[in-house]
Amino acid sequence: MKGISPKEFREKLLAWDALHNYREMPWKGEHDPYLVWLSEVILQQTRVAQGLPYYLKFKKLYPTVHHLAASPEDEVLRHWQGLGYYTRARNLHHTARRVAWEMGGQFPTCFSELKKLKGVGDYTAAAIASFVYNEPVAVVDGNVVRVLARVFGVDSPMDTPAGMRVFKALATKLVCPREPGRYNQAIMDFGSNVCKPSSPACDGCVFQRHCVAYRSKSISELPHRANKIKIRDRFFYYLLVHNRTHLLLRKRTGNDIWRHLYELPLVETGKPISHLQITGHIREIGFRPENTYYISDEIRQMLSHQKIHFRFIHLMMPVKILRPVRGTVAVTFDDINRYGFPKTIAAYLHEFGAMMTA
Repeated sequence: MKGISPKEFREKLLAWDALHNYREMPWKGEHDPYLVWLSEVILQQTRVAQGLPYYLKFKKLYPTVHHLAASPEDEVLRHWQGLGYYTRARNLHHTARRVAWEMGGQFPTCFSELKKLKGVGDYTAAAIASFVYNEPVAVVDGNVVRVLARVFGVDSPMDTPAGMRVFKALATKLVCPREPGRYNQAIMDFGSNVCKPSSPACDGCVFQRHCVAYRSKSISELPHRANKIKIRDRFFYYLLVHNRTHLLLRKRTGNDIWRHLYELPLVETGKPISHLQITGHIREIGFRPENTYYISDEIRQMLSHQKIHFRFIHLMMPVKILRPVRGTVAVTFDDINRYGFPKTIAAYLHEFGAMMTA
């Protein structure tokens, strides 16, 4: 281990935390394993500012694991709408039912058993085990990796299994055995507020004298990644098929993005297509392209490794009863809010539904 010793690192970090504990959040200091678990699942791959309203909403709607377990999955997905990474919501619901119905509402009390719950990996298990049960296990998220990479000069790639083993081993050596929960919260706060990804606050940093990256002027290079993220482009042409009172929806299935959420009838392509090609797809699905009266501008949404290009194609059906086709269901405009959608579709339908019911 380079530079600063584990003991001194812990002491400096906890001293900093005592003076700069300015991230007062409703889950900090929480000892209910259900609420700690809920907060950690919501905050995975999510900024605190975005996740906080969802945490407060779920805490109010589902104050115990039994309340969450008793709710339908569609309802949970609808309340999760806009937060993204919907696998988290499905795993949250699955695990709530297991804990409530098979484990008597009691969460496991140690890291190794917590990891056996669906959707609970090393990070979430370590957070619950240390915050609630005072087990000396280290949390390792992006903030922690960044602090360790810079302070100790770790150039192992953070996006490989071998690299993460290096970071986890170092984090385990550093975790405070007496106050693991406070230590874990402190190092995450430090990474979020001081050792930030860009423009870190190096002036006055308690580790400046020991920081390998600061001394070697390699702050912008650490932590290191081995692989460049490849972005996949997908082109979604959604058919907004409706009459004066209803529109057609379908539920996404399979093992793709937004599974179990609702959407419109879809034509997906690997590249942009022409108006003539759109017309052909409309006919293949079973609709008359002559009923098309509007095609939206392109709307883009970035996911972790995908860029989705949306266009919405409006087809007005001159019929009193809108008949479903190919797994769709006819829904009234007033009932749109009962369904969970990906956020771009939700925003578009909200505006369209408001116009139709005005």
